[in-house]
Amino acid sequence: MIVLARGQLMYQGSPQNVTLHLSRMGRKVPKGESAIEFLIDVIQEYDQSEFGVEVVAEFARSGRKPPQLTEEEMSVSTAAPTPPPANRGHDWKNNRRLALKASEDSDYGFDRSVRSPYNNTSRSWSASHIGIVHQLRFTPTRQRTDQKAPNPMSSSPGYYTYSSDILPGTPTPHSSDYTVNENDYLTPDVAPKTVQHLGPKFANSIFPEIWILMRRNFKNIRRTPELFLSRLVVLTVMGVMMATMFMNPKISMQGITNRLSFVIFTVCLFFFSSNDAVPAFIQERFIFVRETSHNAYRASTYTIAGLITYLPFLALQAGVYACIVWKALELRGPFYYFFIVLYASLLSTNSFVMFVSSVVPNYILGYAAVIAFTALFFLFCGYFMNSHDIPVYWKWMNKVSTMTYPYEGLLMNQYQTNQTFGYDPNMKPVTGFGILSSLEISTVEFKKWENVIIMIGWAAFYRLCFYIVLRFGSKNKRT
Repeated sequence: MIVLARGQLMYQGSPQNVTLHLSRMGRKVPKGESAIEFLIDVIQEYDQSEFGVEVVAEFARSGRKPPQLTEEEMSVSTAAPTPPPANRGHDWKNNRRLALKASEDSDYGFDRSVRSPYNNTSRSWSASHIGIVHQLRFTPTRQRTDQKAPNPMSSSPGYYTYSSDILPGTPTPHSSDYTVNENDYLTPDVAPKTVQHLGPKFANSIFPEIWILMRRNFKNIRRTPELFLSRLVVLTVMGVMMATMFMNPKISMQGITNRLSFVIFTVCLFFFSSNDAVPAFIQERFIFVRETSHNAYRASTYTIAGLITYLPFLALQAGVYACIVWKALELRGPFYYFFIVLYASLLSTNSFVMFVSSVVPNYILGYAAVIAFTALFFLFCGYFMNSHDIPVYWKWMNKVSTMTYPYEGLLMNQYQTNQTFGYDPNMKPVTGFGILSSLEISTVEFKKWENVIIMIGWAAFYRLCFYIVLRFGSKNKRT
């Protein structure tokens, strides 16, 4: 791994050695934070300080330990860093930057590096923008002196004033992220409302942004395949176990019980298999906060890209499990409906777990919340007590439970028929419609698809809640 800043080498080596590299520098990585993320923070802190990134580059080259920063200097700005000046000097003896020599015949003596909240673009200032400065009547309020010293009020680490080395008409090296501060340089007769945004807030539009995030997600899955393969292996092993345990069910009451047990176990298995999404997002939260605080992308595109990335993998998991158990258990009904129910169940539970992971502060509380909701959903799904027998003040839990709809959907697909599946103690045949009627489950055909639509609706609802938490609940501050 190679880390560069302002064209200089900051670090070169294995990602596992970043922590050791920072400790030699005198910076300890906080507990629970990524060492690579913290290294970028340190580089930005030095870049915003009077020492600059040159001291970090010197440490990477020769091992010369950089000077320690004060607490005031250890605050990384969320604005984009200033582009490197062409003729920056450096006092290696004192490890401090040297400002460019100011020209005495410059007509504009103000510091162009002061930040302004009215600009957030990557467009560069040039001499052609002088007309804008004249039109807005920006005039310096501080008196110039003959001293050629750097302006202490400048918030840019490598600020520039006009110099005899910079010819008129040559574009300045500063981007519009660093322009004049209206509180210091606006004359009283000019209102701040005249200042306009000069560019878009985000670097990319929505669709290219989604594509970029999707490519990054696929690369992460390719680099860490165990995150996906672990769930696939679990579903494959459990599918083989179900197929061998309930193989060739008999036409009896015990055979009916075996099929009911298989259905409820499958619903719970698919719900619990989505729990691995809890630590996945919590570990990515630091990266998300950093990148969105720099307007690298939108929370909406992050949500959409994550959903689209998961779709083919969830389909593969549902398909593998369905293929293993379908023939072995002699299940009836359309196979494609059986697959769609499993797929929609995975999609809704994954969306629910992602929403929970965005609310909780750590994965321990996340697991506790998911397990608690799983127990509630399991209790009110209709397996232990028919939906019509649940007390009226708890019926809403039966509707909220994401286990209710795959449970009823799988049973309707299996038993919406007059086929005999067993005999009662009086030797009367027990048909599929009779089983559904005893469970207070609808025997109407279109109700099967209504359950699928409800599961997809729950998936969309929880994804929307996930987006709202990211968009409005995040303060763009790293904890």
